[in-house]
Amino acid sequence: MTATLVAKDLAAGHGDRSLFTGLDLVVAPGDVIGLVGVNGAGKSTLLRLLAGLDRPEHGELRLSPPAANVGHLPQEPERRAGENVREFLARRTGVAAAQIAMDEATTALVEGAPGADDAYATSLERWLALGGADLDERAEDTAATLGLTVGLELPMTALSGGQAARAGLASLLLSRYDLFLLDEPTNDLDLDGLDRLESYVRGLRAGTVVVSHDREFLTRTVTKVLELDLAQQQVTLFGGGYTAYLEERETARRHAREEYEEYADKKSALEGRAQMQRGWMDKGVKNARRKAGDNDKLGRKFRSEASEKQAAKARQTQRMIERLDTVEEPRKEWELRMEIAAAPRSGSVVATLREAAVRRGGFAFGPASLQIDWADRVAITGANGSGKSTLLAALLGRLPLDSGSAHLGPGVVVGEVDQARGLFHGPQTLLDAFCAAVPDTEPAEVRTLLAKFGLKAAHVLRPATTLSPGERTRAALALLQGRGVNLLVLDEPTNHLDLVAIEQLESALDSYNGTLLLVTHDRRMLEAVRTTRRIRVTDGRITES
Repeated sequence: MTATLVAKDLAAGHGDRSLFTGLDLVVAPGDVIGLVGVNGAGKSTLLRLLAGLDRPEHGELRLSPPAANVGHLPQEPERRAGENVREFLARRTGVAAAQIAMDEATTALVEGAPGADDAYATSLERWLALGGADLDERAEDTAATLGLTVGLELPMTALSGGQAARAGLASLLLSRYDLFLLDEPTNDLDLDGLDRLESYVRGLRAGTVVVSHDREFLTRTVTKVLELDLAQQQVTLFGGGYTAYLEERETARRHAREEYEEYADKKSALEGRAQMQRGWMDKGVKNARRKAGDNDKLGRKFRSEASEKQAAKARQTQRMIERLDTVEEPRKEWELRMEIAAAPRSGSVVATLREAAVRRGGFAFGPASLQIDWADRVAITGANGSGKSTLLAALLGRLPLDSGSAHLGPGVVVGEVDQARGLFHGPQTLLDAFCAAVPDTEPAEVRTLLAKFGLKAAHVLRPATTLSPGERTRAALALLQGRGVNLLVLDEPTNHLDLVAIEQLESALDSYNGTLLLVTHDRRMLEAVRTTRRIRVTDGRITES
């Protein structure tokens, strides 16, 4: 079944804060619409509205046909306690819910409930359309193809981050929805996973709306771009792909600035002319009064007429000002102006591994020997589950080794953004969690710093665990600016960041002079960030190129 989703005049917000208004959108079969905007612009909110999970403040949604299956796959796939991989796949593909509905319809049919025949036929049709009949067989094949060899009965909570990412990708590849709403599907995927995802999305007949921070993924997949411009309170649909969107957006913003400047210059010139004319008029009136006793009737008449002419000119100029078509000044977007605070340099040798080996269950890392020197800028790449995070943990001395040794050099001050953003997952408020990490900084200074990263009063007093993934990432980046570091460790730092913030991070990394360890699958970031060494991790072994 193919489906079309029509959104008309949608509006949404949080409390008194408006996210977007007057949003119109048609998602037709074959469309791949990239949804872009800064964090907090309402991208995830819009996906939930399109999925029918939330109600808009205004506007309407129409799905044709009404019984079409809409798949909403949110970011950070929820790992539920007691749920195994097979059950996770069934839930994410919609088969689990369809199975429950069919079981209930079967019970009603057996009990002879009114309308049970139609209900059962509808539920069966939905279960079949979602691929319930052969899901188990397809799940085994897909898991094997993706290298997810842990077994489908293993609890999701027992998976590593890389394995969970593969499970999330598998759930998407197994899905047979009539319309897809994908929220950050590229998060945590390795290069092979990104290739598979891109091929899958390009081959979909179903309409798709996707939120992604991965610029290369957007370039390769989307056919249109819907921009939620929070600063301008505008919603704009751009035809063409992501590259065309960037060019059109830049042109539109330049024209908007030029139109405003032309309007402002013209208005300023007219206001200056009007002020000068009023000045001449006032001067003429004063002269007429001062010479009121003059018997020269002709002179009095001339001065009076001159004043009236200046007054008429001033009124005419004021009317010209009022007739100008007002052009609002384009508001500047919020930008992450980031700097990475530097600590005094460490010793010449920053970190070393000597024949380091780690064994965890069926996974073996090493033995590996590696030396990181001062000012090395190292890009670390490899497939999910290959051992990249294990390498980082071993280098930082956080991971007990089964054999070999690890050593951090003297004077090393580590600043880290880990995949899980673990520092900001607890019940403490964001302010308390941040202050604990920078105990010498006053809370007022912490508030100011967080505000620079878009985390205002509404954020700092919330439990850190309630923050969105993007907000937690910003908090982790703010910490790098709040305390000096000379060894910067970034593990998938672009996950959940908006596109503008990613570019600002790249700029900050360019000016950072300390030692850098960067793990990322973001292909554009690997090109943009200056590195001096590249290390690849494959099945627990490291090689350098």
